[in-house]
Amino acid sequence: MPKRKVLLVDDEVPVLLTMKAVLEISGFDVDTAASAREAKAKIRSHEYQMIMTDMRMESDASGREVIHAARTASYHPAVALLTAFPMAEEDWQELGADKMLVKPMQTALLLRQIELLLDTHAGKLLKIAAASAAPTRPPVKKSAAKRLASKKLSPRKATASKPTRKTVKKATKKPGKKA
Repeated sequence: MPKRKVLLVDDEVPVLLTMKAVLEISGFDVDTAASAREAKAKIRSHEYQMIMTDMRMESDASGREVIHAARTASYHPAVALLTAFPMAEEDWQELGADKMLVKPMQTALLLRQIELLLDTHAGKLLKIAAASAAPTRPPVKKSAAKRLASKKLSPRKATASKPTRKTVKKATKKPGKKA
């Protein structure tokens, strides 16, 4: 199985190097970026299965910029927000992240959460691909006969009145007898 490519973005070099070592030992191919500007350039020039970014780097909006760049990438990577400052779930989801990882974190737990995120994200991508591959047909105008059939009426019933018991009796009456 080919190594999964991850972009790790953090302005704290010790954190960046430690996380890179942990991920590489666990079988990931890891690129790093120490700023939002560097990360955005790598997102445009490479393809990643996942992008993990710190929220606060050179500015408070740096993480938001990286997430936006990841969300607009044509290859649709999974996005994890890696932060020491946890926020409400609706806030990080509104930013566009798939998961929030709070640092520091136990290595085994971090790896389980990354694996789970990659699996669920792959499932989402399959659903998107299946939906876009499904053929779409233009709407078809119904003919008068089809409209009648959809109303459970036959063309004869739509134009002629239903025979009554009296008209049926008259049609079956033998000549020469009175009613």
